[in-house]
Amino acid sequence: MAGWLAAAAQPSARLASPAIARSNSRTAAPAGGSSRPALARPAARRAAAAVAASAGVKLAGVGSSVPEKFLTNDDLAQLVDTSDEWITTRTGIKKRHILAEGESLGDHAAAASLRALEMAGVAAEEVDLVIMATSSPDDLFGSATSVQAAIGASRAAAFDLTAACSGFVMGLVTGSQYIRAGSYKTVLVIGADALSRYIDWRDRATCILFGDGCGAVVLRAREDGDGSCGLLGMDMHSDGTGMRHLNCAFSGEGMKPLSNGHASNEGAFKNLHMNGQEVFKFAVRAVPTVIEAALQNAGMEKQQIDWLVMHQANMRIMSAAADRLGVPPERVVSNLSQYGNTSAASIPIALDEAVRRGDIKPGEVLAMAGFGAGLSWASAIVRWG
Repeated sequence: MAGWLAAAAQPSARLASPAIARSNSRTAAPAGGSSRPALARPAARRAAAAVAASAGVKLAGVGSSVPEKFLTNDDLAQLVDTSDEWITTRTGIKKRHILAEGESLGDHAAAASLRALEMAGVAAEEVDLVIMATSSPDDLFGSATSVQAAIGASRAAAFDLTAACSGFVMGLVTGSQYIRAGSYKTVLVIGADALSRYIDWRDRATCILFGDGCGAVVLRAREDGDGSCGLLGMDMHSDGTGMRHLNCAFSGEGMKPLSNGHASNEGAFKNLHMNGQEVFKFAVRAVPTVIEAALQNAGMEKQQIDWLVMHQANMRIMSAAADRLGVPPERVVSNLSQYGNTSAASIPIALDEAVRRGDIKPGEVLAMAGFGAGLSWASAIVRWG
């Protein structure tokens, strides 16, 4: 297969953006003129000032990494009944990068993280927390700690966050809240997936869609103390009743100690299952709705969006969302054709490339949206730079 044997150019290290949620904390005016509320007033003001001082968060750096090997649509036509024209017109995808033998998701997560740290001018030892959004870790117990060790973030706590294609946005919001609360000053948020491990490569409905990759963003507490915040608004949702439409279920045995009178070694997962029509209908409905809710949370209008940076799943979903929001096609960040659906990695990879190209400028407003298995969907409105 020509594409599989060819080495794709490794995406260059990629850049940054600011972010975190705005707080509208207010103190009620004291009733009457009693001395008790009057005495409480200075303490309330000090508390509000402390919250405002710790609320500022910015995205200080971004990086990404994908496998060198890739599969083109023509390669897939040798596996299933399809063609380049059929895949491109229905999805917008031309190729997808796939982990080769000997490669791990953690290798690329570490590479993306180091690029993000370099762009931010931050040493790994300064990182306080690593959040790795992934549904396909190298180890059942997670990969965040492996990445933490690989990059030398010796002071950092680390954990995985599983929210499928919504994972990066949810991880961004989660990491921001740790900074907002004053618990940490530097948080590394990684979006990483290798769903090629769970694809039936004879199933045309799924094998044409997914690729592997990693992206990472460095969040830092703002030092200016003016209370400004890069994450302007957010909205997140889940609906477990829709899990039947998109899942990757455990296929091993129950009661393993009693299985056939001996301990079984099975503990695998099934291949990814997706009801494409139902997921498409869900996404077309949910994406613009969640972005509108995040805009409302930010106190902003659609017209204030400079760029849409959405989960790269299908060009028709992105086009439908852009049309409803009134964002012109040239303001929709898309690299879907070159990577396919990389799940939690798709937003940071797309963001990285757009910033590196110089498309996204400091001060511009980005509407991010992730959606997928769970079912889950989330949006964050951020100001870049």
